[in-house]
Amino acid sequence: MSGASAVILHNQVGPDSPKDELDVLVQVEAVRRSLAELGYRVRVVPFSLDVERALRVLRRLRPLFVFNLVESVAGDGRLVHLAPALLDHLGLRYTGSGQEAVFVTSNKLLSKRLFQQAGVATPPWQEPGGEPAGEFAAGTYILKSAWEHASNWFAEDSVVRAADAAALAAALAGKNLGRGGFFAELYVEGREFNQALLAGELLPPAEMRFVDYPEGKLRIVDFRAKWEEDSFEYAHTQRGFDFAASDRPLVEELGAVARRCWERFGLGGYARVDFRVDVHGRPWVLEINSNPCLSPDSGFFAAAGRAGLSYTRMVERIVADCLARPGGAGRNP
Repeated sequence: MSGASAVILHNQVGPDSPKDELDVLVQVEAVRRSLAELGYRVRVVPFSLDVERALRVLRRLRPLFVFNLVESVAGDGRLVHLAPALLDHLGLRYTGSGQEAVFVTSNKLLSKRLFQQAGVATPPWQEPGGEPAGEFAAGTYILKSAWEHASNWFAEDSVVRAADAAALAAALAGKNLGRGGFFAELYVEGREFNQALLAGELLPPAEMRFVDYPEGKLRIVDFRAKWEEDSFEYAHTQRGFDFAASDRPLVEELGAVARRCWERFGLGGYARVDFRVDVHGRPWVLEINSNPCLSPDSGFFAAAGRAGLSYTRMVERIVADCLARPGGAGRNP
């Protein structure tokens, strides 16, 4: 739309911000170039705890839409829904999911309860100070942050091998003596998949393959696998889009479950559903990412590219989905 104005809203970062947070600036520049190519006049606005400042700027600019790239606020994932909440307050259209979906999917414990209600399989878990969700299963557990991306808080003390609920509760209590907000989730031995969706349509699914991992090493995508380029994990965790014919029923099931998540959680624009598939071929949903990374080297764009979309065409689809929604807000009808 030639000459129309657009705002890119992103979480404010500084030179001392960690690598995963600084990546938002890469996304901002890539989206800015694409929006300019599509004919929009683009302004970039950082979002912080100074909500009043963002409110004043957005009221003054009154853009046609806001491209929401806010992934956290003040480095805290618990506040990520503040950005879409402000945009709803202003009556501005924005890309991605609405504030309700962003809040629910960011709160992993709430998401898991809703998965159960929707009949979506999710690995057994135990909350801090609580009983296991269902019958306790002995095995290896990952202690995960309830609000942050799982890879960001993974450390050596994040893996617990528990024979009973009491042992797991003790380990979880110790983990929560620090930052707090951790829960325990059963590690599902098997394969890992990502299913991306664009404007409600399935993109090609991807499998995260753990190449030449030594016996006993957990096959998970942790912080090193995502961000530390000189690490073993980064070099040996590879994304693949090619599957054997025998995988077709599994791939179709992953797509069906992802569609159910899209509908049940009221997602919009673009999202990604992360799965583990156990040794019996049963998929388990780990989490929904309602605002996945859009960097040119991200998994989401890799899936879009596999579907034949350039980066700009992907951005165009996200914007078109935003502008097609009624009511002037970001949420789905």
